Amino acid sequence: MTQSFTLIVEQGEDGYLISDVIELPGCHSQAKTYDELIQRTKEAIELYIEVKGNIEIKTKFLSLQKIEVEA
Repeated sequence: MTQSFTLIVEQGEDGYLISDVIELPGCHSQAKTYDELIQRTKEAIELYIEVKGNIEIKTKFLSLQKIEVEA
């Protein structure tokens, strides 16, 4: 069965790319290139599901916003 997941991808201070899977708490990965990051994240998701068993996704990603505030 194919499932879809939402990733947030950031670049760390050391230049590595970091992914966080929104629907799976604690499921993330890192890599030097975007293609490598996607592959590693897929592997992390597969391992997460293997360990946790059948998962029920209870959240629905709606949007990502960037806002500005005076600080």
